[in-house]
Amino acid sequence: MRAILALLTLTLAVAVQASVPTAAIDEFIATAMPETDTPGLAYAVVEDGTVHAEARGETLLGSGDKVTPDTPFLLGSISKSFTALAVMQLVEAGKVDLDAPISRYLSVFADSPGKAITIRQLLGHTSGYSTLQGNDRDRDANDSADALSRQVAAIAQRVPAQAAGTHWDYSNANYLILGALIETVSGQEYAAYIEAHILRPIGMTHAFVADGAAHAEMARGHLPWFGTKTPLDGAGTDRTTAPAGGIVASANDMAKYLAVMMNGRDDVLSAAGKAQMLRPASDASPYYGFGWGLDPEGGTVYHSGTSPGTETLAQMRPAEKTGVIILINAGSGFGFGENAALMNGIAARALGLDTPAPDGRWGQKATFVTLALLPLLFIGCMLWAWFHRAALRRKTGVAGAFSLWFPLVAMAAMAWVFVWLVPALFGTSPQALWHFAPDLTLALVASAVMGVVWAVWRLALAYGGRATAG
Repeated sequence: MRAILALLTLTLAVAVQASVPTAAIDEFIATAMPETDTPGLAYAVVEDGTVHAEARGETLLGSGDKVTPDTPFLLGSISKSFTALAVMQLVEAGKVDLDAPISRYLSVFADSPGKAITIRQLLGHTSGYSTLQGNDRDRDANDSADALSRQVAAIAQRVPAQAAGTHWDYSNANYLILGALIETVSGQEYAAYIEAHILRPIGMTHAFVADGAAHAEMARGHLPWFGTKTPLDGAGTDRTTAPAGGIVASANDMAKYLAVMMNGRDDVLSAAGKAQMLRPASDASPYYGFGWGLDPEGGTVYHSGTSPGTETLAQMRPAEKTGVIILINAGSGFGFGENAALMNGIAARALGLDTPAPDGRWGQKATFVTLALLPLLFIGCMLWAWFHRAALRRKTGVAGAFSLWFPLVAMAAMAWVFVWLVPALFGTSPQALWHFAPDLTLALVASAVMGVVWAVWRLALAYGGRATAG
C-alpha cells in the first residue's frame, strides 16, 4: 500500500512538473536572450504551489560567476507590492484606516498641500502626485537612518499636480510616503518591519531590504551603452527609496512570495486582504490595485520593476494559481538591447497567454541612430560653414539676417526639447535619466550642445568676417 501511495505521489509530482512549459521557455530564452546582450537572467514559474526555477548567464559580465535561482536581484518597483502588503497588515491590525488622511499619521502633512490625501489614494496612485514629482529626489537626501523621513518631509511641501482622487498617475512619492507610514505606525524602521513580517515568515532566505551597503552576492546591474551593456560601478543599494523600489530577492524567493499571494489562505495577510489588493483600488484606479497592476481582460495581475541596470517582471493568474517571476541584470537600451520582448515572451509561455507578436522596434532604433549621428552631422555642417564663410558674410537685409539667426533659435528650441522635454516625457530629470540610459542621455545632450555650437559658429563666421573686413 505504501509503495502504491509513493508511486501515485511521484506520478502526480511528475505530472505537475511536466505541465510547466519549461522546454518552450528554455528554447525561447536561447534565441531571445542573446539579442538583448543581457549578461544574466533568472526566472521561476509557480503552479499551484509547485515551483520550477532556472537561471542563465553571469552575475557580472566576464566574471564567470553564474546566476542561480538563489541569486538576489534588486526588484525595483515590484517592491511596491511588499509595501502595500505591509500597509494591509497594519489595516487588519486596526492601526491604519484606508480612508483616513495621511495627516492623521504623519505630522509633516499637518499643514501640507497634500494633507487630505488618503491611504487608499496613495496605494492606488490617485493621490495627485505625478510621476515626475515621484522621481524628484531631495538633493539633501542620503542613506542615513532618517533618509526616508527627510525625503517624505520634502514631498509633503510639494503641491500635488492633480486633485486627489481624480486622476491615476504612477508616482514613487506615494510609496515613499507609505513607507514612512509603516515606520511611524509600527515603531520599526521600514527594513526591519518588512523582514520581520513578510520576508522571514514566507521563508525568503535570500531576500533583504536595501540598506545603503554593497552586497557582493547580488547580481550586478548593467547599463545600455550604444548597443552593448556595461557594468554599474559598485553594487550599492539605496535605502531612501526602499519602499518604492528597494526590496532585493532571488527567483526562488519571489516564487514563494507569489505562491503566498495566490494560496487563498490566511497567513501573512488574510485571504480577503490579499484579494482586496488584487482588485481596483478605486473608480479612479481601474487598472491598479494595492501595489499590483491589473489586466481584467487577460485575468492577470502584474508589476514590473526598472532600476539602473536591472529589470524585473512578476505576473500572476490568481484564478489558476499560476505565476512567474523574471529577473534580468541589465537595463534596456532605446531600440537596441531592449528586454521587454524577452520578459513578455517568458511570461506568456509560463502562464499560457498569447505570445506577443515580434516587434523589431525599428522606429526606436532609427531614432537612436539619428541621435547618435547628429553631433557628427553638426561637426560636418561646421566644416561646410567654414569653407562657405564668404557666402555667409554676403547675407544682408531682413532675409539674410533671418537665415543667419533662425538656426540659433531653432537649435535652442531643439536643445530644450532634448535636454528637458524628452526626460520629462520619461517622467524623470536629465540627471536621473543618465543613471538608467547613459548612452541615450549622452546622445541627447551632445546633439543639443553641438546644434547650438553650429548655429553660433555660423554667426561668428558671418559677422566676425565683416568686422575684420571693415
